Amino acid sequence: MTRLLYTAALYCAAPLLLLRFLWRGLRHSADLRRFGERFGLGARIGSERGCVWIHAVSVGEVQAAVPIVKALRIRHPDEPILVTSTTLTGAARISKVFGGGVVHRYFPFDFPGSMARFLDRVEPRVAIVMETEIWPNMLAQCRLRGIPVVLANVRLSERSAAGYRRFRRLFAPALGGVAAIAVQSGEDARRIASIGAPPDVIDVTGSTKFDVPMLVSLREEAAALRRTLGSSRGIWIAASTHDGEEALVLDAFERVLHRLPGSLLVLVPRHPERFRAAAALARRRGFDPVMRSRRPADCSRAHVFIGDTMGELPLFYAAADVAFVGGTLVEGGGHNMLEPAALGLPVLFGPHVFNFAEIGRRLIEAGGAQTVSDAASLGEAVIGYLNDADLRHATGARGCAFVEANRGAGDRVVAMIGTHLEPAREPAGGAG
Repeated sequence: MTRLLYTAALYCAAPLLLLRFLWRGLRHSADLRRFGERFGLGARIGSERGCVWIHAVSVGEVQAAVPIVKALRIRHPDEPILVTSTTLTGAARISKVFGGGVVHRYFPFDFPGSMARFLDRVEPRVAIVMETEIWPNMLAQCRLRGIPVVLANVRLSERSAAGYRRFRRLFAPALGGVAAIAVQSGEDARRIASIGAPPDVIDVTGSTKFDVPMLVSLREEAAALRRTLGSSRGIWIAASTHDGEEALVLDAFERVLHRLPGSLLVLVPRHPERFRAAAALARRRGFDPVMRSRRPADCSRAHVFIGDTMGELPLFYAAADVAFVGGTLVEGGGHNMLEPAALGLPVLFGPHVFNFAEIGRRLIEAGGAQTVSDAASLGEAVIGYLNDADLRHATGARGCAFVEANRGAGDRVVAMIGTHLEPAREPAGGAG
């Protein structure tokens, strides 16, 4: 009954959903051409054996899925892999990191009919849902067809868990049909059990984001970008910033410039639609920002560089000396701080890290990061690292060692997935 009420609410919201996606499609014609995929339409996956389906809602989840896809290709090279995303940025990231090695579809709306059409067309043998995406009708349709579902790399903040618990009668039955749940920490295990997940299917595997490999060419590309930005000056990056946070970052940067006049800020807003707003804000503050999308040949005289391209955040990190991870000075919940740590950068973040609370705490304990509370403390922390190369390198080395010591979650998750793939390889029994 609860799921019926949920579905009815979805249908009531359908007109608004359609208007939102159609409006976005008018600005992105490629998305409009594939609008039918939101209702489960689209070509069938060309394999009689079905496929392995991985759902990664957006860029962060795609990054977390990279080690799983790579390991699946090694252990199960004959399995076709389908990766779905919800956002355009997620789709772009899938194309960049996987190329033609996977099939991409947009994730359907969670209407029973849309999910049924989608599953009939792709016929997955196993479904892997990255992080915490709990869609009751999707899970019900998979259960109806006998498709095992693995929730992978699950993290659940106390705030999110409290929200789910308010609707426990909806989510507990949905989670009751899940085959396996791979969580990042013991706290995540406790929280997802509190919303109805059976304890016997929960396994603490760690975070697959520790396993994301860096491209071999990244250091070389970063060295070239660094020459463009100015090799001899201090460079810090404010990455994945949210609305309201760029103003605080620019406040901090004014403090940095007062002490270190030649330094550069690389500013990378989290959402593409805010690139221009961030540049306009920098101009109002008296800066003349340089846009990455224009591919400038020389930025040595600029003070603000706007990273307004998709998929280049690792490159920007690798070209910087110090990293501030956004969504943390405002209540955004934070973003992946392991990426800059893996590159040997000191990592700074604010108090609002409920999406990465466990990883943030452990990275601080390892000596690879520190928290800042406001623009003033952010500016002082950046000045401290840019002024002291020994401190900067020692902090970065500790963060990098922390990442290396915690790799392996991807292999553990793939082993879990493999238990649901191997039985299908056995020939069906029958009368002789």
